Amino acid sequence: MGNATLTISSKNYSSWSLRGWLLCKMAGLDFAETQIDLDDPEARQELLLLSPSVRVPRLTHKKVTVWDTLAIAAYLDEVAPKAGLLPEDVAARAHCRAVSGEMHSGFYNLRSALPMNIKARHERFTIFSGARPDVERVQEIWRECLAQYGGPYLFGDHPNLADAMYAPVCTRFRTYAVELPEELQRYCKTIFDWPLMQEWEAQAVAEPDEIIELEVEF
Repeated sequence: MGNATLTISSKNYSSWSLRGWLLCKMAGLDFAETQIDLDDPEARQELLLLSPSVRVPRLTHKKVTVWDTLAIAAYLDEVAPKAGLLPEDVAARAHCRAVSGEMHSGFYNLRSALPMNIKARHERFTIFSGARPDVERVQEIWRECLAQYGGPYLFGDHPNLADAMYAPVCTRFRTYAVELPEELQRYCKTIFDWPLMQEWEAQAVAEPDEIIELEVEF
C-alpha cells in the first residue's frame, strides 16, 4: 500500500497526529510523513487547501484523501482488513467503535485541562473539577475493556483502534501525575512499551523546543 502521505503536526503536542500515525503504522501502510507548523500562517493556508477543517492528521493514499481520525481508521480497515484495527467478533467490534467514538467526540474538559505534552512531567498537578468526570470515565472504560477482553491491550493481546485512540491519554496521565490503580498503571506501561509508541516518543523528545504548544488541539 504505497503512494501515501500522512500530514501531521507537532509530535510532542498533537494527540490527533499521534492517533493517525499509529493507525497508519498498524495498518502496515507505507507512507511518507509531512510535518506542518500550524502557527505558520502560510502553513495553515496550505493545510486549509488540503483539508477543509484545517485539521491534522490528513492521509492521502493513491487517489483518496481523508482527514478525520475515525474516517482514517475506517478507510484503513477497508484497505487492510487483516491488520486487526478492529476485533473480529461483531460485538467486540461494536464495543471498540463505541469507546473509540467516545474519545473522538467527547472528553473536552480532559483535553483542555491536560493537554498532551510528552516532554513535560509534573510531580503534582491539580485537576479542576470539570475534568475529573472525564478522567474517571476513561478509567471506567479501561477497567471494563481489560476485564472483559483480558488485556494487556484494551481488546486483548494486540493493539487496535481503541488503543490508538487512548494512547495519548496515557501520556497525559503520566505528564500530569494522575493517580491510577495498579491494573491501569499496567495498561499504560503496555502502551509505553509498545514499539510504535517508543518510536513516536523518541521523535517527540527530539522535536525543537521552540515549537509553540497548540492553543487548539489538532
